[in-house]
Amino acid sequence: MTATNRTFEAAAAICAYALIIGFTDNYVRVIAEGVGLWQFHLIRSAMVALLLAIAAPLIGLRLVPRNWRGVIGRSAVHGAAMLCYFGALGFLPVPQVAAGLFTAPIFVLMISHFLYGERIGPVRIAAVALGFGGILLVLGPDALRLGPAALVPVLGGALYAMGNVATRAWCAGESAVTLTAGFFAALGLFGALGLGAVALLGIDPPAGPLRFLLRGPALPSPEVLFWIFVQAAGSLIGVGLMVRGYQLADPTRVAVFEYVVLPAAALWGFLLWSEVPGLREWAGIALIWAAGVSIVLRAR
Repeated sequence: MTATNRTFEAAAAICAYALIIGFTDNYVRVIAEGVGLWQFHLIRSAMVALLLAIAAPLIGLRLVPRNWRGVIGRSAVHGAAMLCYFGALGFLPVPQVAAGLFTAPIFVLMISHFLYGERIGPVRIAAVALGFGGILLVLGPDALRLGPAALVPVLGGALYAMGNVATRAWCAGESAVTLTAGFFAALGLFGALGLGAVALLGIDPPAGPLRFLLRGPALPSPEVLFWIFVQAAGSLIGVGLMVRGYQLADPTRVAVFEYVVLPAAALWGFLLWSEVPGLREWAGIALIWAAGVSIVLRAR
């Protein structure tokens, strides 16, 4: 946790990741019409494995971990976080789920301080608080009225924070490609297990949001397969950039820049679906950017 922080490079990597993920995640609504959560993760991971198998020998990518235990642990934790996030979408509105997941920077601060003895200065604490306040403005009043069911996305936020800290603490010597491959391998395994469980139990998925969570195997249309491939390629590049960002600087510095994901998603929502944020949302975006700029200036 004492390596040199390359904050500017980490910020650039995270912002690029946010733009890519903001685009691909806007099409989950299209994918959910054709396949369920588990099949989506399984197919996407299979596509990522194929892309890595093609790219690895061509450009000399290293996929074999140096520290198998660290990579497996980190992949399992991050994969479980994403399952909590997508699973919660089956019974909670998107703003509540997102509010829970974006508690991750708070957990990063707590983990880094209490487990690793990382000194957290007042500027970084204030920046995280400012960014989180921006998130609440973007999400609206519903984010302030989370009920007991919000424990699932909050658990996802805690697991996501643990995975982010593990990226630097457990896997500092690993390449971004190795960690990205491990992440998608874990999601693919979870997807196969979930799909098998749903098929074995013979669950008849109800109509509505729970259908995405409990849907069994289905034959996806060419359109759905195309967008899953876009998700696979975009996620492969985006997650690789995110992993690299967390290797370049302390998690407490990098976590603030992940707030860019929401304004990036809002931008793509406007460009793709003509969804226009209101004044409250723009005020939240301004706070998010202020948090990121304060971290960069402090690093200088």
